[in-house]
Parts: sequence; C-alpha cells; structure tokens
Amino acid sequence: MPQNLIIHNLEVRFQVDGDDGRVFQQLFNKHIQAWARLYEAECARVKKTEQDRRLGDAGGSW
Repeated sequence: MPQNLIIHNLEVRFQVDGDDGRVFQQLFNKHIQAWARLYEAECARVKKTEQDRRLGDAGGSW
C-alpha cells in the first residue's frame, strides 16, 4: 500500500496579475485533485493485486 504523504511546509512563489490568492487556490485545487485521482488509482491497483495474490495462494485448483 502506498505510504501517506505529509507536507509540513509548502512554499510556492509565482507572479500573476490580479488576485494572487484566487489564482493560487485554483492552481492548487487543480493539481491536488489530479494527484488524488492518481493516488486513489494506485491504491486500488495495489489492493486488487493483493487480492489476486491471495487467490493464487489459496492452493485450490481451477
């Protein structure tokens, strides 16, 4: 199972015109959601692989 990721300190610097906080929030949300989808897919893949291995280890015949 993938390990949890803990961010203790995050510093982001960028220069934009307009409302910096809003732009940061939009960019952060976009990328954290993409990361979360990939993480959930990886967790599901690992779980499925573990289940498949257990079936193979059962020693039963097909």
